[in-house]
Amino acid sequence: MVSDVHGNARDLARAGEGADALICLGDLVLFLDYADHSRGIFPDLFGVENADRLVELRTARRFEEARELGARLWGGVEGDRAAVIERAVRKQYAEMFPAFPTPTYATYGNVDMPHLWSEFAEAGTTVLDGGRAEIGGWVFGFVGGGLRTPMRTPYEIGDEEYAAKIEALGEVDVLCTHIPPEVPELVYDTVARRFERGSRALLDAIHRTRPRYSLFGHVHQPLARRMRIGATECVNVGHFASSGTPWALEW
Repeated sequence: MVSDVHGNARDLARAGEGADALICLGDLVLFLDYADHSRGIFPDLFGVENADRLVELRTARRFEEARELGARLWGGVEGDRAAVIERAVRKQYAEMFPAFPTPTYATYGNVDMPHLWSEFAEAGTTVLDGGRAEIGGWVFGFVGGGLRTPMRTPYEIGDEEYAAKIEALGEVDVLCTHIPPEVPELVYDTVARRFERGSRALLDAIHRTRPRYSLFGHVHQPLARRMRIGATECVNVGHFASSGTPWALEW
């Protein structure tokens, strides 16, 4: 089980060793590494100094200034912005998807581009978003993406649409999502010093349907990596990019 791979194709290729299946909860793309500002699409395009400044502004929650910086930088780039980003994402996906073992079950992260996944996902990779799969006799439900934020990452959707996908899963043994349930200890990032967006609908579903596990990523340095909500064990299975170590679920 991995999440928030962010360009770590080397460790991803070994993540499924000894397992019956690999589950990936998204964020394959690396736009900007907050630990190493020289890595990612943004510094490749605009340099490390501008990456340093962008991280500084975002960490201080000065999102409007961060957008203004981005607009100035993109103004100096030749070609359509969306096309430039998509080319860079395609390059990363061409490295990431072949690293998935067979079988892999995957859903999107908030920085992923879902419309490209069908092009790169190979036969052994099942992509699910609002869908269920039976693995080893247990039912797993998958919901990808994130909720809308001032960061405006590629795959953010409205609260109602997200809640509808959670509702459509019904009762499952394991709830697999990119973002965590809306619990302060699970959504607060201790390094970025901010609350990320978690899902109230996911939290409600945990209380209502009582799955065995709720598994997620998104928050890279959470205040709590796991906690129990009623009968459900909630576990943050990221941040794979820095650890390179998958989380194993055995039953």
